[in-house]
Formats: sequence, C-alpha cells, structure tokens
Amino acid sequence: MTGSVPPEDAPRDRSLDIAVTGMAGRFPGAADIPTWWRALLRGEVLTTRSGRDTLLAAGEPAAVVDDPDYVPVRGLLADADRFEHGLFGISRREAELMDPQHRLMLEAAWSALEDAGCDPTTETRVTGVYASASSSAYLRAMLTSNTLDAAGVEEALRATEPDYMATRIAYRLGLTGPALSVLTACSSSLVAVHLAVQALLNGECEQAVVVAAAVDFPQAGHVHLPGGILSASGECRPFDAAADGALAGSGVVAVVLRPRADAVDDGPDPYGVIIGTAVNNDGSAKAGYQAPSAAGQEAVISAALAAADVTADSLGYLEAHATGTRVGDPIEWSAASAVLRRLGARPGQIAVGAVKANMGHLDAASGLASLVKTLLVVREGKVPPVAGFRSLNPLLETEGSPLRVPTACADWDDASGPRRAGVSSFGIGGTNAHVVVEQYKAAPATPGTPGTDPGAGAEDRVLMLSAVSPDALRATADRLADRLPGLTDVTPADVAHTLASGRARLPYRAAVAGRTHEELAGRLRTAPARAAAAAPVVLLLPGQGSQSPGMALPFRDALPGFTAALDECLGHLEPALADRVRTALHDPGFPAAELARTELAQPALFCVEYAAATALGTLGVRPVALAGHSLGEITAAALSGVLTLAGAAALVTARGRAMRDCPPGAMVSLAMGEERALDLADGFAADSGHRLELAAVNTAESCVLAGPEAAVDAFTAWLGDRGTARRLRTSHAFHTSMIDPAVTRLREVAAGLDMGRAGLPYLSNATGDLLAAGSAVAPGAFAEQARGAVRFAAGLAAIAEAYPGAVAVEAGPGKALSAMAEAAGLTAVPLSAGRSDRPAEETLLALAGLWTMGLPVDPAALAGDGRPAHLPGHAFTGPRLLAPAAAVRTPVTSRDPAASAPAPAPVAGEAEPVTARRTPAESVAALWTDLLGSPGLSAESDFYDLGGDSLQLVRLARRIGDDLGVRVPVRELMTGTTLGRHTALVESLLAAGDRR
Repeated sequence: MTGSVPPEDAPRDRSLDIAVTGMAGRFPGAADIPTWWRALLRGEVLTTRSGRDTLLAAGEPAAVVDDPDYVPVRGLLADADRFEHGLFGISRREAELMDPQHRLMLEAAWSALEDAGCDPTTETRVTGVYASASSSAYLRAMLTSNTLDAAGVEEALRATEPDYMATRIAYRLGLTGPALSVLTACSSSLVAVHLAVQALLNGECEQAVVVAAAVDFPQAGHVHLPGGILSASGECRPFDAAADGALAGSGVVAVVLRPRADAVDDGPDPYGVIIGTAVNNDGSAKAGYQAPSAAGQEAVISAALAAADVTADSLGYLEAHATGTRVGDPIEWSAASAVLRRLGARPGQIAVGAVKANMGHLDAASGLASLVKTLLVVREGKVPPVAGFRSLNPLLETEGSPLRVPTACADWDDASGPRRAGVSSFGIGGTNAHVVVEQYKAAPATPGTPGTDPGAGAEDRVLMLSAVSPDALRATADRLADRLPGLTDVTPADVAHTLASGRARLPYRAAVAGRTHEELAGRLRTAPARAAAAAPVVLLLPGQGSQSPGMALPFRDALPGFTAALDECLGHLEPALADRVRTALHDPGFPAAELARTELAQPALFCVEYAAATALGTLGVRPVALAGHSLGEITAAALSGVLTLAGAAALVTARGRAMRDCPPGAMVSLAMGEERALDLADGFAADSGHRLELAAVNTAESCVLAGPEAAVDAFTAWLGDRGTARRLRTSHAFHTSMIDPAVTRLREVAAGLDMGRAGLPYLSNATGDLLAAGSAVAPGAFAEQARGAVRFAAGLAAIAEAYPGAVAVEAGPGKALSAMAEAAGLTAVPLSAGRSDRPAEETLLALAGLWTMGLPVDPAALAGDGRPAHLPGHAFTGPRLLAPAAAVRTPVTSRDPAASAPAPAPVAGEAEPVTARRTPAESVAALWTDLLGSPGLSAESDFYDLGGDSLQLVRLARRIGDDLGVRVPVRELMTGTTLGRHTALVESLLAAGDRR
C-alpha cells in the first residue's frame, strides 16, 4: 500500500479511547467473522442469485417472481430461521413469534461477550445494550395473514416491535446498563456505536454491547424500479462506472466496547480502538428527504476527526457508506475528498473500502459491519479490494483526491505510527455517523508473563467446553478444533484459560487434555458429550497395595493445592521418615520393594490420600461421605475430624511399624462371594490341615483370604478350576490373626490420641456400617479395625442406599476401589488409574471429567495460567422456528364470513378446540403446550422454566376459563407453577362448582 502516513508530532491523550474487546457476526456466505474476512481479502462476491423454485419455496409470490423487472439476487443469510431459544430461557412458542432479527441479535450478543472474555450468564460489569434492526417484514407477514385474534396480535407486536429488542437482550443476559433501541435507517448501528461510546465516556456503563441485524422475510430479491436505488443488474458495484444501485443483504453483527484502560488490564487484546465518533443530520439543505447531503457528510467526518484529536494525514483507510448508486457514490466521494484534503490528507493516501460490494446492503446493520471490517484492516494490516471493481465512475472527482480504490489485496505499510482509519454510515433521512479507529498495539510481553512462554505447549492442558445441547456441543468442539491449528500466537495454556474463565457453564459438557494445538484439535473431534447433573460425592481412600514409586507426581502436576496439603502432612511425620516418604512419592525410580514395606507404604499412602482429598475440597469437590479401605479408614477418620492430622500421622506411623514386626504372610483375591470362599477355605483346611482366614469382602463376587505364605501357595495350587484366584502383592496377612501382635501396640497409641466426633459420615471396615455424622468413635476401634475383616462391600451398599446416584472419586493411586464402587452401583472416577504413559494428563482429565458430570469443580483452577484469547464460542444449532401466522402465504381479504378462505393455522392465541372427551388434566396440558410450544410435559414441568412469563399466565387463566368454564385466580397460578399444581387447582375449582 502506498501513501504511508508520517509519524505524529505529539502522542495522543488516550484517556478517552474506547477499545473493541469482542466481535461476532454472521454474513451472507460466511457463518463467522474469520470466514468472512478471508472472503473479503479475496475480493469475493457473496450474494446469491436464486432460481424460481427456490424463491417460491421461500414464500415469494409467483406474480412477483415472474415480473420482468424482478432481480432474484440477495445477500442471503443461511439458517436465519434457527434459534437456540433454550439457551436464553425462551419458550418455543415465544421464540416462533419473535422477529428473526431479534433472535439473531440475542445470539450475536452472547457470542460477542464470549469473544470479549465475558461469561454471558454471570457478567457483573454494568453493561449497556444498543440495538438496531431493520423494519420487521416478519411482523407484517403475521399481521396480514388474518389469522391472529386480538391477544395474538398483542403477543406478536411484543415479540417483534423495535421497542423491545434492546431490553429483551438486557433481560435475557442480565445486563444492567442502558438498553436503547437505535433507529436511524441505514446509519442506525453506527449511530448506536456513537451513543455507546458516549455512555462509556460519561460513566453510564462500564461496558457496552452494540448489536444490529437486517433480515428480510422472506429473504428474496427485489423488483427494480427505474430511477430507484436497487440494482437492475443484480450487482452492487460502488464507485464503478457500471454502478446501477444497491442490493439487499442479510446479516447480524455485534461488538463489545470498554474503556481502553480497563480493557488492557482485563481480557484479550482489543481488536482496535475507537478514538473519535460523531453524528449529525443533513437537515433540509438537500434535494429531498431521501437524498444525501455533501455538506452533512463533510461535517460529520470533520467532527469525528476533531473528537479523535488527529489529522487526516494520519489516516490510511476509509470504509465508505458506498451503496453503489450513481448519485450517492459521487456525493460521498466528493464530500470525503474535500474534507480529508482540507484536513491534511495527501493525494492517493487513503484506500477506500466498500463491503456492500461483497454482500449487499445490510441496512440497519451495515454501519456495524463496516466497523468490524475496518477494525480487521487496521489490526491485520491488510487492505481488501473492492469486490467486482473494474473501472472508476467518471462522475467521481479524482483530481487531487486523497481517495483511491484498491483493486487487489495489499499490505498496509507499517513503517510509521499506528494504523488509523475512518468508517462512514449515512441513513435515509439524513442522520450521518462517522467513526475513527486506531490499531491497538499491545505492550511487549515481559519475561514470565503467563502464556507467553513458547514452550508452554509442552505441559498438559485441559480444554473444558459446555453447550446447551449435545448437537451444539459437538458443533462447538468441531469449530474450535478447526481453528486451533491456525492460532500460532495463542498457546494451549491461553486456550485452556480462556475456555475456563470466560465461558458459561452449560448443561452438556466435554473435556479433553493435550499438549499441542494439533493434539487437542484431534481429541476435540471425538470428545464425548456428557449431561451435567448435580450428584453427591463419596471419596474412596485406598489401602496398602496401591502404592507405587512417584505416585504423588500426577497429583502434584494436575491437582491445584495438592503440594501445599502434602507438605502439611509430611510436616507431621518424623523428619527422617518424612524425607524418605517425600523421596518415594516424587521419584519414579525409587525401589518398589522398599516402598512396599509397611513402615513406609502406609505413611506414604496416607499423605497422598489426605493431600488429594484436601485439595479436592479446595477445588470445589466436597464429599457427603468417605469410604476408606483398611489404612484408608484412618485417612477417612482424619478427614472427618475424628482424628487430628497430627494424631492420624502418629497412628499411621505406629501402625506401619507394628505390622512390619508381625510374622510375614500372604493374601489371595478370589472372584467369588463370601460364602463360597469360606466353603473352599473349609475344604482346603480339611484336605491340608492349613486354615486361611477371611481378610476382606470387597464386592458381592470378590473377597480375600489370607494366611501364612506357604498355606496361600498351597491353597492356590489346590484350588485348580474350582475358582479364579489372584495372589496379591503384600508382605503380610493383613486383617487376620497374624496381625495380633500389632493390635496391642495400636491400642496403646490410640489411647493417647485426641478423639473428636465424625463431621462426615464414613465407612467402618469392621462392621460395614456407615458411621453417621456426629458419631463418637472409641480409640480401640482403630486397633480392632486392623485385625478384623474389611467389610467393604456392605459399606458401599450402605452408601449407595444412603446417596442414590452418588459419584465415587478415588482420591489416591490406582483404581481398585473404583471397580468395587462400580460393582455396588455407584459411578466411579479414579483420579490416578495408571492407564496412561502421561499420568498427569490422566489425572487432569479425570478432574475435568468431574466438571463434565456436573460437580462443582472450578474450571479456572484446573486450566492454570494463561492469557485471554479470541476463540470461537458457543455454536448455535437451534431448531427452525416459524410462527404459524407467518407461514400463511395468501392473506385473506374477504370480509364476508361465508366467503371461502383457507383455514387459519393454529397460532398463539388460538388453541385447538378442546373436545368434551378431554379430561381437565388433558385440557390444561394442551393449553400449556399451545402457549409454550413445549410437548412431552410432566406433572413436574414448570411454567417459568419452560420460558413462560406472567403475561402468559394471565392468558392461560383466560383460556382455561374459556375452555372449561371455570374462573381461575391468576395469583394461584403464579404461586404454584408446575403443571401438576395447575391441574390440581383447576380440578378443585371444577369440583367446587366455581363456574364463571
């Protein structure tokens, strides 16, 4: 690009600058802004020429389509009739009545807030809404269908009129700043930007969403009128010699604005900065109401540059209003040339853009679309060509003009100053708007800034996604997967941080872990969806045998808060033992045989379990009960408050040493129930004279026998095909009489401990009972627990009965207890199952899996540090919605009641006749379905949860009265809002004879 701008003489005062922190848009031929931008750089024309059958199917009358002057071209917006109404708590029936423009603006506002790093469901900044839309052809279609009664007309007006479009967005997203509908014809959305900027500068809000849409109904072509502004050729060619008018286009755009100083401190890098805005009106100094005024356009550009405190010689680009009309384009060119030349711009310095050439005129949304394009120009330093441009309109005054039309994509010369550009938008009636934008230049990253380390991708990172439906989640994951490989300036840490810190927590969830963009993208494409639901949590705490060298590493690397909790535990061990345990826990090369010794294994396991459970609580996972196996019961007692941490550490240390001094033994696991195992033990004793003892009953089909090593070996050989046996890796016959020498020592130690009451229920191994909260525990119980058989199966059954649907989280190494919990009917999650060669990733994914299940895990804590980044947000895959009244294509014009006319379609306000065969319950349910558009109701269905509101309850009361002849108090409908309560109310009124 030629004509680079010189450096400024003095730096600007940036205190009044407004940053654009988020953007979203859907355009003809482009479902998102990145796709649209690539098309603009290529100079693509995105309008569509439709065939007759397509136009008729869309609802265009045959007489119009067959008119010789009909031009079947438009910038079509795909899926403009879809709406994710459930995401916003809107009933299907209300959503059908809403103008598609208003629906799309809700989705675009959500997406722009996400792009700005804001969770749309929890945004706490005072956020204003400035909304613009074209006139509602959808409303006209409903009103001219002659199918709406008075109540239906009122409901349709409330769902489509512009008065409500901004306030509806504010209500549905919980935004508390000013909510204004802005309507100035074609300049509406850029005027809205000006108003939002002024509100931010005046302190009326801390953030602003500016959103606009233009969608005709149906989306079709136009009839060309000689002398009119619409093209006869079906091409929009601004500033071209062949320009013959504009084309209509459909689209929706939104931006999020914040004061620059606030935006820099919090959120992703802004797309650019708005440094000056101005609005005026032509007044009467023009040829006619619809004619443009060069004087008005000059004045508004001059005022915006003055507000920006910059001169025209610092501009390199102008996105023109540029409708492609033979009158409008020369006036705009002349006005812009005159004012920019007067304010210092040099000949040929400023490239002109005209996005209408690509996609048609987006009417009320056109100014916002132009702003988004301009922000991308200054951000990326690329100037797109004017699509379809061939030769300059001879009516343009080019002599000495600062303007030029780019015919190919060109780089912006970065040799001087920040890139600056102007955006113009002019409305029929004379309201003109101009905005000056500037490139945002981030401060250089300092060493140690989170997310800036080029090697950050070498760490395991977890991406957590959620959506309103399984289909939306699949589309959201796929869209992110498509984008990840191209994000060269965004690390996996940045991606994880952004998804965890600035996105809504929605009911369908997925999580993947990985180290590179490519790895994460591949896993996103196959990530299973899970419906999140609140469930009680039970912690499983394993016993000896699950230990392994380095077993603390996955928790250290993946579980926030684990290291601090582990250090606290180790601080309660004797120093020499603590040092040995610390080494064993963190060194995968530590001798496994040494760690298997009870005096080291037991304190090591205790420390890991206690630290993991404590860290889980910090993360948000707080159990309702604890189930420890053998040694794990002592951990449970400490976590429950029966033992202090110091007391538990002393007891575990003594336990390990006392058991070390017991005679060696062995244990064998049998895949059979307790009764069968004891029968076999009796048979073996009768044949061999050696008796094995029952050590544990883990499940209904799994138990453990133990005894002297030689006896266990002999039993295994004797068993043959009588059953399946597996020798356990233990040094002693725990929980048998061979541990009797340790019992006396444990009684002595336990007798000196401070004992509290159970703050949480936990499993007693000796009895298989669940000790209730508040229970007192005798010190001697911990000695008897080491000697008696572990009744774990009974304990898990008690937990499953007490906490239906509970999730059992194994807070320790291995997965042995998880299998037992699954056998008891619980959902189990092992945190360190040892199934992966990347154990930290496995643990991280398990923790994220708890979030996908609906447990209150803090995603931000799992994601770790990173910089907020602009990433694809929630993908909208809602149903196609069309109000029955809008589907009536042939208006009924006869006033004669006997005249033949199409039967009106059932619409809101006119339920199907309720036949005498319907019960009151069926009648009430049918009226609910008609008002809310929600089939498949149950007695527990809630009117408000399905998107209903107080006005619809008033209508429901009237409709019940009309259909069943009973007077229903609206107040009682409001106090009991389920279908079951409404049905019971109506039945009681009918029984009491409370007729109208």
